[in-house]
Amino acid sequence: MDFVSARRNMIDCQILPNRITDERILDVMLDLPREEFLPESKQGVAYVDKPLSLGHGRYLLEPLTTARMLQALELRSTDVALAIGCGSGYSVAVLAKIVDTVVALESHKLLSEEALKTFSSNNIDNLVLVDGILSEGYPKQAPYDVIFFDGSVTEVPPQIKNQLSNRGRAVAVLMKPGEIGVLKLYKKFHGVVSSIDLFEVNTPLLPGFEMTSTFSF
Repeated sequence: MDFVSARRNMIDCQILPNRITDERILDVMLDLPREEFLPESKQGVAYVDKPLSLGHGRYLLEPLTTARMLQALELRSTDVALAIGCGSGYSVAVLAKIVDTVVALESHKLLSEEALKTFSSNNIDNLVLVDGILSEGYPKQAPYDVIFFDGSVTEVPPQIKNQLSNRGRAVAVLMKPGEIGVLKLYKKFHGVVSSIDLFEVNTPLLPGFEMTSTFSF
């Protein structure tokens, strides 16, 4: 398969028609071999416009969702970012090509091992991959200028919002049972975190962010 042409088609047919204008994101996604972040059996569908299963209940986000989320963050070359749910590492790799440093949090050992190999083969060396519970974030290296959720959540926990720096930004797709997901942009200013809705999107849920049932008697 001609993956170079497939990447060009992804940009021309999926990304550009949907108002992705950040040249850095476009350049990285055109250059980065998305197929290498998938098992060999799925590399032939690496550039389709839908989430792709990685196994273990995890997914590679569709290209447009990744691009929209990263563009919403208004990334700076000096940013220190936290990526929650590294998965196979594609979205994290795009992020790392733009910002200064990325802390990538992952809870599944096998996914972490495979992602590390792919980062190394693509010369991504401004990233540290750490093990931990996704819903807790990674306070050890906080605060972060940017927090990126590589999958949907039912809510952004307060302990993760607290890891944003002043004027920090976060993006997450919020999914409620039976409802369409909404991409939300969060901004922190003088200790207060506000949010705005950006657009509707359905994205697979990250483990550990499931809705907790509560009962009252």
